[in-house]
Amino acid sequence: MSDSPAQIIVGSAVLVVATGFLIFAGQATGFGSSRAGYELSASFRSAEGITVGSDVRLAGVKIGSVTRMALNTQTFFADTEMTLFDGIQLPDDSAITIASEGLLGGNFVEVSPGGSLSNFQAGAEIEDTQGAVSLISLLMKFVSGSGAE
Repeated sequence: MSDSPAQIIVGSAVLVVATGFLIFAGQATGFGSSRAGYELSASFRSAEGITVGSDVRLAGVKIGSVTRMALNTQTFFADTEMTLFDGIQLPDDSAITIASEGLLGGNFVEVSPGGSLSNFQAGAEIEDTQGAVSLISLLMKFVSGSGAE
């Protein structure tokens, strides 16, 4: 049984489109990205919405990504490591927050630079952190009236 030329063309087109989707997905998730950088760590009370691969942003621009997350069984905080791109030097009094892109958007780590003249060294820990704020708990407080004074 021989394949018709139309079947061969359609099959080839499907393979090309599937390959394009795989390449796009790999670029969007940063898979295979080998951009050099240095690591910083931080502990969050709540790292809800952040996963390995989440963006680290400064002024809305991606400057790195989250590379590891684990629960610290001593403090019950989420220990997080992130890699920042080489050339991005943060003052050592900078703060980081887990922020949201909006009601339906994802979360990311937002850096608020400090004013110190010295910078974080590779492997340093950012101590000024603010965890994720749960939108559901805020809505529940608003609806129930608790917290209103």
